[in-house]
Formats: sequence, structure tokens, C-alpha cells
Amino acid sequence: MHNLLRSRLRDLSLLLMAPTIGSGVSRGERSMRRRKFIAAIAGIVAAATQTLRPRVVFAQAEKTRRIGLLVGWSESNSEFRGFVAAFADELARLGWIDGRNVRIEQRWTNADVNRARAFAQELVATQPDVIVSSTTHATAAAKRESTTIPIVFTIVSDPVGSGFVAAPPRPGGNITGFSHTDGGMGGKWLTLLKEIAPDIKRAGIMFNPNTAPSGGKFFLGSFEAAATVLEVEPVTLPVRSDGEIETAIASLGRERVALALMDDSYMAVHYPTVIAATARDRVPAIFVTPEFVRSGGLLAYGADITDILRRAAGYVDRVLRGEKPADLPVQLPTKFDMAINLKTAKSFGINVPPALLATADEVIE
Repeated sequence: MHNLLRSRLRDLSLLLMAPTIGSGVSRGERSMRRRKFIAAIAGIVAAATQTLRPRVVFAQAEKTRRIGLLVGWSESNSEFRGFVAAFADELARLGWIDGRNVRIEQRWTNADVNRARAFAQELVATQPDVIVSSTTHATAAAKRESTTIPIVFTIVSDPVGSGFVAAPPRPGGNITGFSHTDGGMGGKWLTLLKEIAPDIKRAGIMFNPNTAPSGGKFFLGSFEAAATVLEVEPVTLPVRSDGEIETAIASLGRERVALALMDDSYMAVHYPTVIAATARDRVPAIFVTPEFVRSGGLLAYGADITDILRRAAGYVDRVLRGEKPADLPVQLPTKFDMAINLKTAKSFGINVPPALLATADEVIE
């Protein structure tokens, strides 16, 4: 711009210095020079005005996207908060930063079906771009409230049987997500219990019918089939309160018994009661998350939930960029963890087989 001004001033100087009257210049030539002079002045004024005018840049604000997070566990548990943090971290790595270009609204149901329904209504009322649900009962609540808002579920055992998707490869509708187990896991839990405590003769499987997949039936078939093969008496233990948990564990007896906690959000929230009761009655127990073992439980085996939540962030990213849940196949777990608490085993008089210890991902001593 400064070069332009200098050029215009030079043109003006030439016009001023050029010979005019008395130098043989015609009247027409003088008129033409006058017009050029006026044009040069106008150009200089315009250029100077443009140079001095403050630049005003109107930056278009980036739209903030909304994510509703309906969590089926308890916010007071650090392990569950860690799962959600892993999701948020992966989302940020993909470019979606909470508080900057995305807003994450969290609701924690504490494994309460009524709270799940109320919170699902709240989240849907905010009209989020996508809802992320964890656990079966939370996903059911979200699905009940909207058939149009995209939903990405996590930690759902039986998405087809629960009516969330038509088929894993082509979910259809507004829902897709990440399953974390299958019906055969009931047999796996009992097999591990028999391996760590070979002399067991009775084994209970505990769940809350209100929150367990298919009311508890999803895992029962494989559990009972394994019990037949392993010559163990299966005992079904539906519970709905801490008092019922303690009574059910006491009903197993104290000799040659074991307990499997069904992969159920209620059991996840209430496992401290289970740990206390099984320690009192010396009942070997297995659950799905390593935190159960870190808190004093004997054995844990299940999908790596942190990995699932991170992978779910990838689906949320794709939905926010325009893909539809109906076109995103339901994903299965790819990582599983096993944890053993040797201190608890010793207090129960259990000698953990070396082969089982060798396959454990985490051992608490």
C-alpha cells in the first residue's frame, strides 16, 4: 500500500513539473493534464483512507456441539470416573475439547432405573447432537426418549435382545455402539471360580432383575450349562437391595461355595457390600472389573472398559462429522483383563494355581 502511495505522488509531481503555459502546450493538453491531476489527487486520498482505516475482521464463531452422557454407574466411584475421563481424553485427541468446541452434559444414574428415565428426559430436552450411554438400563432410557437423536451405547451385553439394534452389522435406526461381552461369559466366570477353588460344590450367580440384561436370563444359560459340566449346583440369586445381597450370600453357606456377580450395573455400584459379605463368610467371588479385586474381592475377569470408552469416542467423532448410527456396525470388545487378589485368596485358604497366576493381567499381593 505504501508503494502505491509513493507511485501516485510521483505521478502528481510529474504533472506539476511538466511545462504548461508559454511552453507550446495546447489548451486541450492542459485540460487533459488537469483531469489527470484531479484523478491522481482522488487516488491518493482513497489510498490513504484505505491505509488508515482500521481493519475489522469478523471471525465466524465455531459452533459448539452438545454431547449428552448418561452413565449407569455411580459418580462417587473413582474407577467409573476414570472410564468417563478416558472417553473425554480420546475425544479431545480427536479434536473435540469439552468447553471449547463441544459441551459434555453428564448424568449419573447410580444404577437406578427411575433416575435413568428422568435424566434421559433432561438430556433429550437439551437437544444434544449425540447421546452416549453406558450400561443396558441407561441405554434403554435414552432409546425410550428419542428415536431421532444419535445414540452411541457402551457396556451393553445384549443389544439385539434388548431391542436396541436390528443386527450388529447394520444396526438401523438411531442407535449403535459397543457391546462388551456375550452370553457365554456366565460359563467363563464359573469355570474360573472352579479353577481357583477346585473343591466348590455350590455356586450362586447374583444380579438385579431390574438392571441385568434380559432380567438376568442373558448369562444364566451358560452359567447353568457350565455348572452341569463342572458338577456344581447352580443357585440363582436375584437381589434389589444391600440387605438382600447380604442375605443371599449367607444363604450359600460357608463351605465349598462360590459366587459370580453378573455383569450388571447394579452389582457394579453395590460391589462393596458383596466384598464385605463374602469376606465375612469366606466365599470366593468373581466380578468383571479390576476395581473389585483392588477393593478386596478375589477374582475379576471381563472386557477392558477403558478401551471400550476410548473406542466409543471414535464413533462419537464420526457422528459429529455427519455419519449416521445406522451405518456404523456394533463393535465387540477386543481386550480382556483378569485380576487376582492373593491377599484375599490367602485369607480364604486358597492356593492360586500357578497357571492361573501366569495368565493374570494384574495381581494384588
